[in-house]
Amino acid sequence: MCGIWALFGSDDCLSVQCLSAMKIAHRGPDAFRFENVNGYTNCCFGFHRLAVVDPLFGMQPIRVKKYPYLWLCYNGEIYNHQKLQRHFEFEYQTKVDGEIILHLYDKGGIEQTVCMLDGVFAFILLDTANKKVFLGRDTYGVRPLFKAMTEDGFLAVCSEAKGLINLKHSTAPFLKVEPFLPGHYEVLDLKPNGKVASVEMVKYHHCRDEPLHATYDSVEKLFPGFELETVKSNLRMLFDNAIKKRLMTDRRIGCLLSGGLDSSLVAATLLKQLKEAQVRYPFQTFAIGMEDSPDLLAARKVANHIGSEHHEVLFNSEEGIQVLDEVIFSLETYDITTVRASVGMYLISKYIRKNTDSVVIFSGEGSDELTQGYIYFHKAPSPEKAGEESERLLKELYLFDVLRADRTTAAHGLELRVPFLDHRFCSYYLSLPPDLRIPKNGIEKHLLRETFEDSNLLPKEILWRPKEAFSDGITSVKNSWFRILQDYIEHQVSDAMMATAAEKFPFNTPKTKEGYYYRQIFERHYPGRADWLTHYWMPRWINATDPSARTLTHYKSATKA
Repeated sequence: MCGIWALFGSDDCLSVQCLSAMKIAHRGPDAFRFENVNGYTNCCFGFHRLAVVDPLFGMQPIRVKKYPYLWLCYNGEIYNHQKLQRHFEFEYQTKVDGEIILHLYDKGGIEQTVCMLDGVFAFILLDTANKKVFLGRDTYGVRPLFKAMTEDGFLAVCSEAKGLINLKHSTAPFLKVEPFLPGHYEVLDLKPNGKVASVEMVKYHHCRDEPLHATYDSVEKLFPGFELETVKSNLRMLFDNAIKKRLMTDRRIGCLLSGGLDSSLVAATLLKQLKEAQVRYPFQTFAIGMEDSPDLLAARKVANHIGSEHHEVLFNSEEGIQVLDEVIFSLETYDITTVRASVGMYLISKYIRKNTDSVVIFSGEGSDELTQGYIYFHKAPSPEKAGEESERLLKELYLFDVLRADRTTAAHGLELRVPFLDHRFCSYYLSLPPDLRIPKNGIEKHLLRETFEDSNLLPKEILWRPKEAFSDGITSVKNSWFRILQDYIEHQVSDAMMATAAEKFPFNTPKTKEGYYYRQIFERHYPGRADWLTHYWMPRWINATDPSARTLTHYKSATKA
């Protein structure tokens, strides 16, 4: 996890523009560098480093003797870099996983390069010999990337939007900043004056398709057919491999543990893999909640079962409310459910950074979207419609859960790893017949639970624990985080303010006082940038007015039972 930043064709003083790059210093607390591009006085790279792999030669932009005309700035982890290096017999100059991008590009061009990368990434690749600039981002947007480009060819790129919004350019007093789409790469021509022109934007991977790099994977061949036992065996094998490949780091590994199915499966499998890898340090798990929260109790059970060094972080409603402003600043969004769920994750990341030396943090993000874990999936009109919804959610992860997971951890210099979004695990799960993937017997993620039923990884009551929204599970049913927020905001936003909401916020007009309150904070930090969020996250197939699981009838009946 790092922070990348680059300008091409700036007509303002670079030493002034570079101050914007310091807005993302939290992403790389270990070192930073600015570097001008030879022969282009108005182009430069900025890089903030979190040293996770190769502490000696890991600074960026990466340049190697063999390709003096290539400059690479990237944020991410390429898990198959050693396999590809051995297969193609590339001569490495460093131990940095990203060096593989330079060799693949030289060998087969940009299209083949991005398709061969098994990992998470956002990159800027400059080829001064062929006068090209390339931008690329991983399938689900696990690593963030924003860009701003003017009509006269000034290009600015950054890991977070906050590193771009204050840039100056003569032809654009208000620089339009937008997220770079996941699963895409862009080709741009570099002109002699340092400015660029976009040539093409290409979608290189769909989550349903088996990735090109699967050919070079170490997983033995999957068993054919859709018999239940076959499917379960394949899923276990792929999930094991998804965790194993993500052990690539020189820093200490820990895991967020809410006590829900997803984070518990990750923690249990991860501990098993760390033991096999003979890692010497105790494995730390982290849970957060208010006193009497269901998440804390469940996480404690899991930690006792797997034998981790478990940390519990308690917070109260005042602490949660106090950090809302800095959370929204970090997130760069005002989406209601994202903000709610981010508070706990932000506070636990702060604790990890301050009190431990765990830096690489695993978590269960992506599972709800992939395995149909949201409670509203019980209302899907058909298995096919549920499958389509699952793909839509995966496609939009970069606006919601993946955004939350990245920004709340990156704000405290941690690197998040999300094995449920492994390319091969996802493409295989999505290839299964739709009726295998839907909730069964009133239980969501039935297939995933069944897959690990006989593994003894988790206690049965955790394996079959019903879905609990992270923002709700951190507090008790009697007084949920949802309710605490409503009560506080009721005194901050008046009915008169709500009456003029459409006038004040014509785009994505907030329908609730909570939405209004978050939007106010967002506009204070990022005025006029509301279009970064295309729409609010909301359940489908029901008449929901709020994204909280606690407002759904299925949840209410489950809690009464």
